[in-house]
Amino acid sequence: MDIQLLCAKIKDFITFFEVEKNASKHTIRAYEGDLRQLFAFCEDIQKREPAKLQSFEHFLKRYIVSLFYRKISKASLARKLSCLRSFQQFLHGQGIKITVPISSPRIDRTLPVTLSVDEIFFLLDSIKNEDLPTPYPNRDKTIFELVYATGVRCGELVGITLQDIDLDQKIIRVMGKGRKERLVLFGGKAKEMLQEYLSTERPLLLKDSAQNALFLNYAGGQLTTRSIQRIFEMFRHFLNVDRKLTPHKIRHSFATHLLQGGVDLRIIQELLGHKTIATTEIYTHISNQQLAKMCDEKHPLNNLDHLVLDDNS
Repeated sequence: MDIQLLCAKIKDFITFFEVEKNASKHTIRAYEGDLRQLFAFCEDIQKREPAKLQSFEHFLKRYIVSLFYRKISKASLARKLSCLRSFQQFLHGQGIKITVPISSPRIDRTLPVTLSVDEIFFLLDSIKNEDLPTPYPNRDKTIFELVYATGVRCGELVGITLQDIDLDQKIIRVMGKGRKERLVLFGGKAKEMLQEYLSTERPLLLKDSAQNALFLNYAGGQLTTRSIQRIFEMFRHFLNVDRKLTPHKIRHSFATHLLQGGVDLRIIQELLGHKTIATTEIYTHISNQQLAKMCDEKHPLNNLDHLVLDDNS
């Protein structure tokens, strides 16, 4: 199989995946990078071993072995193999047959890290605007409040426009993974903070009246996901903890706290935009783990040190 011929198909595959599969920008970027990395590896082997006639499947096996030697994570390896299988299916539709000769690794499921309700409330209620090292404290606190109030992803947050928000109904329309649209809800406090930001700081940030992004940067453009991550890292310093504080951890906290409050798992699935209930079920493990810890700490049988037993008893 001609490696150059396969490499030339990357652009067509990416276009197909973007248009036909409605894949997210993040997935498109990752898949394109994975394929170009593979073919760069193949071309390097051909240059070093020009006398050998090797099949694409042979190149692929050597590439997979090289990934194991680099000790990449199981999740990254699984994504690369998923990309290759999607590429394989695309090529089959073009009359080109290749084989991906390896199955995906079993991924160890880790529980997401969350903040406690007290930690969230401390960051949102106890920190004054003048204490935040930012020229736009209303914007940054509104961003934090909105992520916790709605559970939206970082990429979804930056994509929110003024037209997506219904302040009266306290609803926001967001575009999720695979360009799937859904509605998320927010409460009275988030509404107040949004109104404050919209009436004070956003007009100061606005440079072009045609700009309809909700959250703007100092130049009047749409905030990037990297800027959102820096804002959350700014809040982390007020907790005095070593672990990172990310938008996704607040999303996890949103889901966990809803479940602990008795909200049905199916409703949480809809709010988070999960494709299957299995993805959402991980939050039941968090709640069970926290419940077990609470029982261990609070149950009378585990706290007998304070009892003084009578020798005659």
